Amino acid sequence: MDKVLKLLNSKADKEYAIFQAKLTPNVAPELFIGVRVPEVRNLAKTFINDKDSASFLEELPHKYYDEYMLHGVLISLIKDYDKVIYYLDKFLPYVDNWAVCDICSPKCFKKHKIELLKEIEKWIKSKHTFTIRFGIEMLMSWYLDDDFKKEYLEMVSIIRSNEYYVNMMIAWFFATALTKQWGSTIKYIEENKLSPWVHNKTIQKAIESYRITNEQKDYLRKLKV
Repeated sequence: MDKVLKLLNSKADKEYAIFQAKLTPNVAPELFIGVRVPEVRNLAKTFINDKDSASFLEELPHKYYDEYMLHGVLISLIKDYDKVIYYLDKFLPYVDNWAVCDICSPKCFKKHKIELLKEIEKWIKSKHTFTIRFGIEMLMSWYLDDDFKKEYLEMVSIIRSNEYYVNMMIAWFFATALTKQWGSTIKYIEENKLSPWVHNKTIQKAIESYRITNEQKDYLRKLKV
């Protein structure tokens, strides 16, 4: 959409485009306009009320990385849960990098955790790398605190993938779970229920966390495989 490209190009930072391309090597460098994340968020807050925003959300695939970033933030701002799921089902199959995947975090999910679990179960069973990653991230974001159940650890622990970005998210999930639900989560490390790479990456990320005590870190070091 020309209107969106004009908005994005008005905030272009070529140096930032080069920097972002290095962080996202699986996206061609020429597809980065170079809009910084705070600017993307500001544009989204304005554009969400534009009469053309709905048309943009239907317009897939996009060409530029920054269009996808804007798309992800726009979905995150929508308050209607059913609309969010509708747009996510259209959007996720086109997500091809970690940054676009991770920027999408709908706030309306906070009030729809029962319904959302069904969607998460569907996403993590997908064959698409970043749909799986998104599903794990939503489980991590919304279900490791007051709504925690041990079965959520099992849901993620049984995922096996050769994809780096899936395995990194599994490790991130379990490292976060260790900080919030140590008693239930440490058993998955003690009993080697994760793949060796994810197991060690989980320990590494947990040790890097300031929310893990020194005693816990020492114990985790002994569990490396």
